[in-house]
Amino acid sequence: MVAIFRVIYVVIYSILVCVIGCIWCLFTPRNPRHVSTFSRLFGRLHGVFGVKVEMRLPPDVDKIGNAIYIANHQNNYDMITASNMVQPNTVTVGKKSLLWIPFFGQLYWLTGNLLIDRENRAKAHGTIGEVVDQFKRKNISFWMFPEGTRSRGRGLLPFKTGAFHAAVAAGVPIVPVVVSTTHDKIKLNRLNNGLVIVEMLPPVDVKGFEKESVRKLATHCRELMMDKLAALDAEVAEREASGKV
Repeated sequence: MVAIFRVIYVVIYSILVCVIGCIWCLFTPRNPRHVSTFSRLFGRLHGVFGVKVEMRLPPDVDKIGNAIYIANHQNNYDMITASNMVQPNTVTVGKKSLLWIPFFGQLYWLTGNLLIDRENRAKAHGTIGEVVDQFKRKNISFWMFPEGTRSRGRGLLPFKTGAFHAAVAAGVPIVPVVVSTTHDKIKLNRLNNGLVIVEMLPPVDVKGFEKESVRKLATHCRELMMDKLAALDAEVAEREASGKV
C-alpha cells in the first residue's frame, strides 16, 4: 500500500513540476539558473521515499566560481539525493536519449542542460569543446557523472576522461560530490529507508596536473571519491545501527 501511494504521488508531482516548469522556462529558455531550481524541487521527494538526506557543503562553496562538479552515479534515486547539491548556474551533461522521456526530457532541455550523443564519438568529443567555450562566454558550471553510466551496486566504476579534459582545457577546478551508497537501500514498501549523506569535497586544482596526464587527474579524483564513499558508508551504518539518524 505504501509503495502504491509513493508511486502515485511521485508520478503526479513529477508531471506537475515538468509541465509547469516547461511553461515557466518558455519565458527564459535555456537559462542555466533554472537547473538548480528544478533539481531541488525533485530533491524534495526524498521525504516521500522515507529517506533522510544530509547535505555537507564546504564553508567557502560560494567562492568556488566556475567549476566542473563530478558525482558518483548509482541509480534513479540520484534524482532525490545528488540533485539537492546542484549549485546555482550549474547545468548537467546528459545523454541525448533523455530528450525523449515525456515531460521530463522537455524540461531537461529547456532548463539549459547539455545533451550529448554517446553513440557518436565525434559529436561526444565535440561536446568537450562546447563545454570549454561555454566557460569562456558565461558564468556557468557543469555537473557530470564521470562513470558514464549508473553503477547499480558495482561500486565506483572507472572514470571516463571527458570531464577532466574539459576542466584542464578551461582551467577550472574539479569539485567531487559523493553520495553514500543507495543500492538496495530504498524499499518502496518500507516507511523508513534510513540516511543518505551527500558531501561536496574541496575543489581539486587542475593546474597541478597540467604537466601530467589527464588520466592521472581522473585517477586522483576517483581515489578521493572512493575514500570518501567508504567513510560515508561506514558513518551511515554506524548511525543507523545506533539509532542516531
